[in-house]
Amino acid sequence: MSSHSSKKVIFAALIGNFLIFISKLGGALWTGSSAMMSEAIHSIVDCSNQIILLHGIKRSQKPADALHPFGYGKELYFWVFIVAILIFAVGSGVSLYEGVHKIINPHAVTDIYINYIILSAAIVFEGYSWTIAYIEFNKSRDKETVWQSVKDSKDPTIITVLFEDTAAMLGLIFALLGLFIGDYFGIPEMDGIASVLIGIILALTAFFLAFESKGLLIGETADPEINQYVNDICVEHSSIKCVNEVLTMHMGANYILLNLSLDFHDELTAGKVESTITELENKIKAKHPSIKRIFIEAQGHNEHLKNSEPYSPPP
Repeated sequence: MSSHSSKKVIFAALIGNFLIFISKLGGALWTGSSAMMSEAIHSIVDCSNQIILLHGIKRSQKPADALHPFGYGKELYFWVFIVAILIFAVGSGVSLYEGVHKIINPHAVTDIYINYIILSAAIVFEGYSWTIAYIEFNKSRDKETVWQSVKDSKDPTIITVLFEDTAAMLGLIFALLGLFIGDYFGIPEMDGIASVLIGIILALTAFFLAFESKGLLIGETADPEINQYVNDICVEHSSIKCVNEVLTMHMGANYILLNLSLDFHDELTAGKVESTITELENKIKAKHPSIKRIFIEAQGHNEHLKNSEPYSPPP
């Protein structure tokens, strides 16, 4: 997925969330609604997160240098992790605090219809932002299910915006229901309960994003189909006796590092080995341009088994 698509989604979400924040904050201050204040906090946290994601994209595009010879692609994963921390610490934490405080000290929400109007408009705006994120996400989904595509994605930016917007939509619905039930049945505590539910939704979103970015920070392998393709063209090559190991790791959303350990036929000259390596590199990069760096080790199969660390390939 291109950085242009990611930026398009983030800018759409940033503009929408800032406008929603202004309207929610005004409604919360005017009516004294705890759920509305939680929603306002949620929106400004989302704005901050989108600015952080834009910063992460910019930093991840820095060229490689002596200190970071494989580039800065993984920096984006770090900033996604920071976004998860902010959602949990600020968005979820403040919402839970506001909700519990309102449950303990309930008071009726004034001018309830102002909140209804603001929340209904916010649902429309969030729905538009969510739709843009989902369309861009769908472009890279192929035939996978939504959940499988989310798990396999190596570009966390659109996934982050999509989950933030989903959490925002659910939060708005809970806030609207809490206000309506509290007003219609005369239960002022419902406003605080809605705020607590919003806090729980944000906490679950934060945990999911943190878990996903953790895997990418540690280093995830490329798609199994890419690994299989590399293995197959090496096995089929007449100069190669055995493929000892195929190791890949994402250094960024569109940057894969490939390490190959190959057992070449003993009778080959050094020149033939070199030309075979060049041929393999050209074929692999032509088929999968995201593989930016390739390191090929020539080693006998038995020696490889003696010296290599235990390794279980991905399923």
